[in-house]
Amino acid sequence: MRKRPCSNFRDITRAKSESKELEYRGDTGHIILVEATRRQIYPARSSFAQRRGRGPAAPHCDTAASAMLDSVVYLLYRAGLAIAAALPLRFLFAVGQFLGSCAWLLSGKYRRLAECNVAIAFANEKSPRELRRLVRRHFRRLGANLLCSAKLTAMPPEEILQHAEVENIEAMAREFRAGVPVVLVLSHLGTWELFAQLMPKFVGFVRNASVYQKLGNRLIDAHVRRTRSQTGLELFGRQDGFDPVIELLRSGGGVGVLSDQHAGDHGLWTPFFGRLASTSPLPGLLAKRTRAALIAAGVYTTGPARWRMVFTERFDQPGASVAALTSRINEIIEQQIRVAPEDWFWVHNRWKTPQPNFLLGRYKRGVHLPPGLSPSDLKPFRILIRSSNWLGDAVMSVPAVRAIKNGRPDAHVTIAAPMKIAPMWKLIPEVDAILPLPNGSLIPAVSLQRRQPAFDVAILFPNSLRVALESWLSGIPRRVGYRGHCRKWLLNQIVPERRKAGPLEHHSLRFLRIARDCGAETSNVEHRISNVQVAVSPERLKIGLCPGAEYGPAKRWFPERFAEVAKEINAQSSAQWILFGTEKDAAIGDQIAAAISDHCVNRIGHTTLDQLINELRECRLLLTNDTGTMHLAALLGVPVVAIFGSTEPALTGPLGNAHIILRHHVECSPCFLRECPIDFRCMKAVTTEEVVDAVRSILTDKFQIWNWRFQI
Repeated sequence: MRKRPCSNFRDITRAKSESKELEYRGDTGHIILVEATRRQIYPARSSFAQRRGRGPAAPHCDTAASAMLDSVVYLLYRAGLAIAAALPLRFLFAVGQFLGSCAWLLSGKYRRLAECNVAIAFANEKSPRELRRLVRRHFRRLGANLLCSAKLTAMPPEEILQHAEVENIEAMAREFRAGVPVVLVLSHLGTWELFAQLMPKFVGFVRNASVYQKLGNRLIDAHVRRTRSQTGLELFGRQDGFDPVIELLRSGGGVGVLSDQHAGDHGLWTPFFGRLASTSPLPGLLAKRTRAALIAAGVYTTGPARWRMVFTERFDQPGASVAALTSRINEIIEQQIRVAPEDWFWVHNRWKTPQPNFLLGRYKRGVHLPPGLSPSDLKPFRILIRSSNWLGDAVMSVPAVRAIKNGRPDAHVTIAAPMKIAPMWKLIPEVDAILPLPNGSLIPAVSLQRRQPAFDVAILFPNSLRVALESWLSGIPRRVGYRGHCRKWLLNQIVPERRKAGPLEHHSLRFLRIARDCGAETSNVEHRISNVQVAVSPERLKIGLCPGAEYGPAKRWFPERFAEVAKEINAQSSAQWILFGTEKDAAIGDQIAAAISDHCVNRIGHTTLDQLINELRECRLLLTNDTGTMHLAALLGVPVVAIFGSTEPALTGPLGNAHIILRHHVECSPCFLRECPIDFRCMKAVTTEEVVDAVRSILTDKFQIWNWRFQI
C-alpha cells in the first residue's frame, strides 16, 4: 500500500531559520546582515528511507502537481488582467464596489475582523451603527480599488495621471537633489499600487525601489517583478536580505517600505490608534544606517476611479532613536487613515494577539511609548483571570497575577472569582476590576461575563471543565490554561505540564508557569505585603487562632492542645485570643473558648471575609492549621505558626520566610486524606511545647517589620 507524502514542515522551518536576517545593534547603531549557509532540503520521509539504506532520496523540489496548480492559477491571473485591461476604469470601479458588497455579505470572518479593528480604532469616537457603516463602506472601497489596480498596473503613467493627482512630490525631489536618500513610508491606503507606477515618473533621476513580500506563486511573482521593472522600479524581496537596499540608499536612491502591518515577534510594540501594536522598525533602521530622510505618502480615493497621492514633509528628527522613529511612523499613518478611514486595509489583523507570548516582558525590541504618553493613556488589553475557588489557592496565585499585570503596560486585569472569596482580591493593587461570580448554574456566570467590555484573553487558574466552558461560552477569543479535565477542545493555548521530575513544586510556582507561558517575566517576583505593625494595638496583644480546616479533620490539630498553648502563653503575657473559622468549626471553637475563658473572643462563624481581613490585620500573629486563613494572614503580612499533618508544606505552605511551620514527617505523611484511617500519628507528634516555643519566638521579636521577597 502506498504511503501518502508527509508534510515537510520540519525541513521548511529549518530552511526559513537559515535565511537572511537583519539585526540591529542598538549599542553601535549598526545593521548586521546575518546569512547562514543554505542546505538542500529533503523530505522527512525520504531522509528516513536514506538512513535505512534504501539509497539517496530525491530533493523535494516542486512536484508536478504543485507546478501544474501554479500554472493554472497563473493563467487565471493573466486572464483576469487581460479582461480588466479591456474595460473602462470607471466601470471596473463600479463592479469592484458591487463585488465588495458581496464580500461584506458573504465573508463573515473578514467582516468580523474588520468590525473588531474599527472598534479598536474608533470605539471612543463613533457609535456602533457608525462603525458598522464604516466597515460596509470599506468593503465596497476595497473591492473597487483592488479591481482598478489590476488595470492600473498595465497603464502608462501619462494615462494614470488623468485619474490621479499628486501633491507635494517636491518634498521628496528636494532631498534627492541634495544628495539625501529617502525611505518612503507607505501604507495599504487606497490604491497603493500607484506608487510603483508613478514614482519613476517624478523622481526617475535616481534609483527607485520597493521592499516587498515574495508571492507564493513563482509565476505570478516573476510577472510582478517584470512589470515593475518596466516602469523603472526595482523590487527587493524581504527574504533576500537588505544588503541591496542599503547599497541603493547609499547611492542616493529611494526605497518604499509598507509599514502598517503586524510585524510579529520581531516588531517593536508601540501605540497605533492608542493600542499597542507590533510594528516593523525597518524604515527607522534603514534611515539610521544610511542617514536617509523619512517621508510618508498615502493614496486617497476622491471619487469613482479618481485618486489623490499626498506626500508629507521629512519627519525624522536628528538623534532620534529607531524606537522613536517607529512610533512616529505609526502616528503619521494614523493621521493618514483618519482622513479617509474606509480607504485603509481593515481586513488585516493589525492588533493581532501573539501566540503564546501576548505578554510583552520578554520581547527583544520591547515596548516604546512616545514622550507624554503614559500607560494609563493606552487603550486597554483586557485580561480576564478566572480565580481559584478556594481561598488558599487564590492567595497562592497572587504572584502570578502580579506578573501578568506587569507583563504589558496596557494590561487591564479583571478577576472573576466566587462571591465567597472575591473580597480578598481587593487587597491586590494590580487587580483593576473584580467580577464576583454568582453561585449556582453556569448560565448566570456566562451572562455576567458577556455583559462586560470585551476581553482579549481569559487565563484559567482552575483545571475544571466548567471554568473552560465559562470562557468559551463568553466568546473570549484566547483561552489559556492547563489541559485539565476533558477540556482540551475548549482551550486554544494549553500550558504544558512540568515535564521533568524534581523537587516538590509549590502551588504558587504552578500558577507562575501559566504567567510565564503567556510571556510574563517571573524570574524575580516580589511578594509585597503591607506593614501590619501599624495596625497592631500597642495596648493589648492580640493573637489569632484558627483551629479548624474546611478540607477535613485530618488537617486539624487537637482543640485541647490549642487551649493548652493559649494558657501557657497567657501565663507570661496578657494576650487576647481571637478565634476564627467557619460555622462548621463552631463546636471546636466553643471547646477552646470555654478553656481559655476571659482571654478569648470567639468569632468563629460570625465574620465575613472583609471582617476577617480587618480583624487579622490587628493580630500580632496567627496560630493555625493548614487553612485558607493561614494564606490570607501571610498575604496581609501577619506572621504565621502553622501546624501541618496530612498535607505537604512544600506544596501549600504560606508564602514568605516570616513564618514557622511545625510538621513531623511520619512514615505515612503526606497522605492528603480528609480523614485519618489509622491513629492520627502525624498530628499527635506535634507537642504543645513545640507550639508554645514557636509562638514565643515570634512574640519576642515584637518590633520586627515583616517583609520578604519570593524567589522563583
